Amino acid sequence: MPHATNAGVEIRYEVDAPDAGDPDEAVVFCGDVGLGAWQFGWQHAALAGPHTVITPETRGIGRSDAPPGPYAVADLAADIDAVCAAEGIRNAHLVGYGLGGGVALTAAMASSRPTSLTLVGTPPAGDAYNPDGVWADPNDQAAVEGSLNGLLSVDFREAHPDALSRIAEWRVAEDADREAYEAHRAAIEGFDLTDALFEVTTPALVVHGTDDTVCPITAGETLAEGLPRGEITTVDGARHLVGVEASAAVNDLLVGWLAEHASDAFE
Repeated sequence: MPHATNAGVEIRYEVDAPDAGDPDEAVVFCGDVGLGAWQFGWQHAALAGPHTVITPETRGIGRSDAPPGPYAVADLAADIDAVCAAEGIRNAHLVGYGLGGGVALTAAMASSRPTSLTLVGTPPAGDAYNPDGVWADPNDQAAVEGSLNGLLSVDFREAHPDALSRIAEWRVAEDADREAYEAHRAAIEGFDLTDALFEVTTPALVVHGTDDTVCPITAGETLAEGLPRGEITTVDGARHLVGVEASAAVNDLLVGWLAEHASDAFE
């Protein structure tokens, strides 16, 4: 598994590269508070092949280093930039969930590398985000299973009980421990771009479930309104893991978005 180094911190990541396509351009995932790489499995399946897809393991998770916290969003954005640099990616389409959306926004302010942003369940500031609803102690199977009640709608849970079991297994295997979770939590609590959104001129697609209890839909609307090139698509009835429970709709959005903005870096 390849790795990049940012200020002495090793970030592990996976690369899925197609036989054809632009080797300098890639989709790069940015993860949510305490969640393993499993969170992007549904989008990865749709995008790998047509695109080079890079899936980092956020610091504190998986095989990446876990330096002592607290972390800052700027640290996590620098980690993403180090991964892109290690792979020679000049044009990155950043796709972030929650905290990862804040990382994508911060990366776009710090570098010209981001070509487009997809911000899923993302607030403009940490005070509009409740990380307690995202993470559960992976050593507590019951807590992991119970946390899915707040992340996925009742309709999805009733229709896909087998998926819930698989997600719980992935979370137990991949999610952060308490120390790393607290470090991630500090990052989102210290995040606030409310008065600086106008500086993010990168095209940004905001995707939000209307019933998201972790990051309310009003936060997504505020984010999209504040971004000069922001637009929002909502998914009725979906909760925070909208890319899981409405994967077909979200994947269609992403495919179209990437096709529309693939050439932005060359205009």
